[in-house]
Amino acid sequence: MCPVAVFDAQRRRLAGAGALALLTACAGQPPVVDAADDDDAALRGAIASPLRSAANQVRDEARHPFDTLRAFQLRPDQSVIEIAPGGGWYTEILGPYLRERGHLAVALYVDDAATPAQTDAELARARERFETRFAARPDTYGRITVGSLGATGLSGVGAAGSADAVLTFRNIHNWIANGHFDAALRAFYDVLKPGGVLGVEEHRAAPGTPLERIIASGYVPEQYVIDHARAAGFELAARSAVNANPRDTKNHPNGVWSLPPTLRGGAVDRERFVAIGESDRMTLRFVKPQR
Repeated sequence: MCPVAVFDAQRRRLAGAGALALLTACAGQPPVVDAADDDDAALRGAIASPLRSAANQVRDEARHPFDTLRAFQLRPDQSVIEIAPGGGWYTEILGPYLRERGHLAVALYVDDAATPAQTDAELARARERFETRFAARPDTYGRITVGSLGATGLSGVGAAGSADAVLTFRNIHNWIANGHFDAALRAFYDVLKPGGVLGVEEHRAAPGTPLERIIASGYVPEQYVIDHARAAGFELAARSAVNANPRDTKNHPNGVWSLPPTLRGGAVDRERFVAIGESDRMTLRFVKPQR
């Protein structure tokens, strides 16, 4: 039996699914299991996986992967496209999380118009490294589809209207620098289902930062992103402060790349930049309207 005093005390502290589970258990019935709790446990398990590289795990404190993906309302039964994953920091988490019930596609760069200062040969080598790394663990990553993002849009990641979510982490400044931000947004809009989510994490500039400074520094004003996403047809659904960093003054000699993990300045002011940590970043959830 459930002692009345204990039940009353717990009832005052619990709400929603937790209170329902307690009440059901006290009535002699099996506790109700909230599907969201299962999803959270699966995501935490993917983040805690020993298969993730140690270098990537050490960045969890700065990048808040659990809260970031929760801000995008990601579920393990969704079809998700990760845009320009780089070395695969988020892919290490998303691949196992989506493997059994959902699907992950990644869009790698295919031409030097998509990201600054990379030749076709460098992009080809980056693709080979990415594919080799994740092919080495087919039991964990074997269902990832590898497609492309170029100046003309997306290919090989799914048909129009097929994706539940498109996620981009710290990429938008590259597309602004090369003049392809609006084209990328239109491609993301087209591949999403009605009601689908565009999840954005990006280095955040001060309001009103001019275009030349955006390109030079890698920091983008939040309203700039919102305005361009709305012009592409998206609606802003939510903002999160999970990746905010008030220590970041955003006036560094090498822009955002002065900070960890890049530390482009080498030993110059290294301790100061390490103390600041990773950049101040916006975390935005956009939705493709249901129409």
